[in-house]
Amino acid sequence: MTRASAILMLLAVGCVACQSTTGPTTMPTTKPATTTTTSTAPTALEKRFQAELDRARGELGFPGATAAYALSDGTVGVAASGLADVESRAPMTPRSRMLAASVGKSFVAAVALALDQEGALDLDAPIQTWLSDRPWLARLPNHDSITLRHLLTHSSGLPDHVHTPRFARAVAKRWKEPGNPFPPEALIEYVLDEPARFPAGGGWSYSDTGYILVGLIIEQVARRPYYEELQQRFLAPLGLDATTPSDQRALPGLAAGYTARDNPLGLPAKTTSAPGMMSWDPAVEWTGGGLVSTSRDLAVWARALYEGRALSKPYLDELLHSVPVGGVDSGVRYGAGVAIHQQTPLGPSYGHGGTIPGYVSSLRYYPDRHVAVAFQISTDVGLDDAVGHIERRLADVVVARKQQVERPAGD
Repeated sequence: MTRASAILMLLAVGCVACQSTTGPTTMPTTKPATTTTTSTAPTALEKRFQAELDRARGELGFPGATAAYALSDGTVGVAASGLADVESRAPMTPRSRMLAASVGKSFVAAVALALDQEGALDLDAPIQTWLSDRPWLARLPNHDSITLRHLLTHSSGLPDHVHTPRFARAVAKRWKEPGNPFPPEALIEYVLDEPARFPAGGGWSYSDTGYILVGLIIEQVARRPYYEELQQRFLAPLGLDATTPSDQRALPGLAAGYTARDNPLGLPAKTTSAPGMMSWDPAVEWTGGGLVSTSRDLAVWARALYEGRALSKPYLDELLHSVPVGGVDSGVRYGAGVAIHQQTPLGPSYGHGGTIPGYVSSLRYYPDRHVAVAFQISTDVGLDDAVGHIERRLADVVVARKQQVERPAGD
């Protein structure tokens, strides 16, 4: 497996190969808000959607999960399966929240596009336009040729601090410290003086470090914290009330997540030390992801974003302006915080996913079907080969029902 495809699997952005019919292996034990409606009594579609999520949990053995779909008429369906806390036996509910991990990049990119529309940013300007006063800039690989668009599309050539041995050792040593021991500019230090992976614009390589830089640029031009920009521009207008910053340990409604006991970061196997209380500070993620959310909110967000309704002016051309991932023949491209699968069995798809110790999240939108599907799972163990299958199975249920409803009588 190439490094690019391995990263895609890790971050749950999916790949065409992941959507085969082969079963997954078993794993161990700013526009106004979009009107949405959620039925009180389960519909036939909701029942089938719930059954499919239950079936996936039965086959894969994960502790718990939530899932949601959003249809073109504003209907939102939700499902929950399993446990939100294995030890206390608390059930997972549609309101259970989980860390959304790199799905948060879709929000970061949307904020950058909004600022670009307003003339506060220029996507094709070099990053030194905004960061020239940072003492570390000259030590950043490709510092004199990276543009903001390069950062948003992971084509900057920057290494990724998350995958450096020094960062792993530091997290293992310091995660118990109070507060966030890794503020944004401390994360950038892990790639300083490192060789670039390729010249800026000359390839694709996933880099959380690049999105940390985007966050710094957003705050530089907005003159206020990124999370305030996000709340005012998208979370409040779209009614994404269950989506909040994961910038502290106390996260009400958080389901416990479960990771490998021998994880490379040395984190505890259970993410929570008490209900709604993280064992470690998730603020380390910041604009690399940085949100806690529900599947319902993610599905609603996907519809708004990928149908072109999240901003007051047209923006889809900029959002989908993309570079190839894993070679021009891979069928996968990456735009501004969006993985674009040019052809799946359900047509093209736009979306993102994320993995962080204890959680996996996925959102996908199928433009030919006008359907968004999202899910969150409370473990990151053993799911790399299963995420694409879950995405496809849940989407199949929704699309099949939608086609049945839309089919003219007598067909």
